[in-house]
Amino acid sequence: MAGAGIVEVTDASFEQEVLQSELPVLVDFWAAWCGPCKALAPTVDQVAGEYAGKLKVAKVDVDRNTAVAMRFGIRGIPALLVFKGGKVVDQIVGYVPKEMIDRSLVKVLA
Repeated sequence: MAGAGIVEVTDASFEQEVLQSELPVLVDFWAAWCGPCKALAPTVDQVAGEYAGKLKVAKVDVDRNTAVAMRFGIRGIPALLVFKGGKVVDQIVGYVPKEMIDRSLVKVLA
């Protein structure tokens, strides 16, 4: 379900792809059965394109990667977590308009 410029991340690759990333990372926690997750997917794809080179965008399927979801306390999806330097610096839960994601990313990338 990952679009162009988006990395599918697993429990096994999370440390390397997200926590050790040189760039800030927007991680989309989602599931195949989640309607709001599907609705948010085109927005996440758009963000990946617009912020290419400044931001890494990753997706984690919570059904297949429960360890990462539990580690970061993901209780509701979709959940977008923004990581910078291996730490969570912002979190957005639920379906939100792109402007809200942009506002969050502007603070992180400033």
